[in-house]
Amino acid sequence: MNTKTHDEAFLSVKKVEKRYGISDSTLYEWSKRGMFPKPYKLGPKLSRWKLSELEAWEQEGREGEA
Repeated sequence: MNTKTHDEAFLSVKKVEKRYGISDSTLYEWSKRGMFPKPYKLGPKLSRWKLSELEAWEQEGREGEA
């Protein structure tokens, strides 16, 4: 599920998993270790990632490879 608030897109756990080909446990572990953007907690069992932060993270990775 994509959610948009104030022109900012948020991605669900499933969308982020699919985008990067990783499991939810890997996703949360990377976030915990500071290797991946942290999710926004929108409720007790509702986490979303800002698309803009994911795109910035992707860009950082590409620049690091150059």
